[in-house]
Amino acid sequence: MTTPVLLAVLGAAFLHAAWNAVVKVGASKVGAMVVVSLFEAALGAAVVLALPPVAPAAWPWIVGASLTHLVYKTALTFAYERGDLSRVYPIARGAAPMAVALVGAFALPDAVSAQDYAGIVVLGSGILLMASGVFRAHEDGRLLPFALLSAAATATYTLLDGLGARASGEPATYVGWVFVGGGLVYVLAALPWKGPGVLPRRPRDWALGAGGALASYGAYGVSIWAMTIAPIAVVAALRETSILWAVLIGWLLFGERMDARKGLAALLIVAGVVLTRL
Repeated sequence: MTTPVLLAVLGAAFLHAAWNAVVKVGASKVGAMVVVSLFEAALGAAVVLALPPVAPAAWPWIVGASLTHLVYKTALTFAYERGDLSRVYPIARGAAPMAVALVGAFALPDAVSAQDYAGIVVLGSGILLMASGVFRAHEDGRLLPFALLSAAATATYTLLDGLGARASGEPATYVGWVFVGGGLVYVLAALPWKGPGVLPRRPRDWALGAGGALASYGAYGVSIWAMTIAPIAVVAALRETSILWAVLIGWLLFGERMDARKGLAALLIVAGVVLTRL
């Protein structure tokens, strides 16, 4: 992997953590996610209009992924309402590959290496250490089930996207439709639930939402581009440095509590993900 590609992937990891920070910083986490989702849908529509259409076989996958994004975003907003970015993000981000690794080890016919098993142990240790910090720091324990539900949804829509993109014949257009569907489904669910009053009033919040949507799309786009010119496993592993970015953003920008246990847990999660993906 060349230095420019390496820096681009690290930048994509930062962008992924940054769009989560946009949701966390909002006075209303649901309102912030609505704004991000609206702009994601607009970006997806622009992509769809500019590219060739997907094959009809892709539509069930697009619908399934869009509905799964609703679960993902809802669980994530609930988690951020109850916990810090530097606590929620590593658990939600790390538990998804943990679930995939465990399923692969016990339910799939693929050979599992000693490195894979080591990665599962290290990753699980990091998640348990991060989760135990919730109780030591007297934080709201309800963040844990929501963070884990977000991780389960992430693992699910990743699988759906992989199958859907293959069936579509036009992976970039497929992604555009998922951004349209996922964005609109969340907005159409959140507004009747919370009412129009959940929408932010300050232009700054809308600007942040637009930036969050761009960061979300950019993180995905850069990662996909990098996988076309560099080893996919290496790109996937480097992308998980977003966990460290989230911890740093929470600590340095939001003033979230940082201690040796939280820092060690974040490092273990990243190390475990790298081991399972290389």
